[in-house]
Amino acid sequence: MKSSSLNTHLGNIVIDNEVIAQYAGTVATESFGVVGMAGINVKDGLVSLLKKENLTKGISVTMKNHKLILNFHIIVAYGVSIMAVADNLVETVKYRVEEFTGLEVEKVNIFVEGVKVID
Repeated sequence: MKSSSLNTHLGNIVIDNEVIAQYAGTVATESFGVVGMAGINVKDGLVSLLKKENLTKGISVTMKNHKLILNFHIIVAYGVSIMAVADNLVETVKYRVEEFTGLEVEKVNIFVEGVKVID
């Protein structure tokens, strides 16, 4: 089990990275211009839009020097500024994950894996 921990004067708080990824994925999909998380089939090199219950497959969470590093593989909406979407996503996720976990987010890396036309 990979997890992140926070030491307090009352004891240790251990948060499973899957919990952080699920929360970060929910925040990301609520962000403007993000259609969803991308799943990558390494064998075939295919990218697919992940359903809500599989959000965590498009996110990796690691901890380095007691700081979180989040990697997002996303699909953006056609016609929006990718830079604007990425900037908004980084700021929103960083703020909300730090508020949720009490851990500092060092980096939020965004990998745009595709573009989708929204009906």
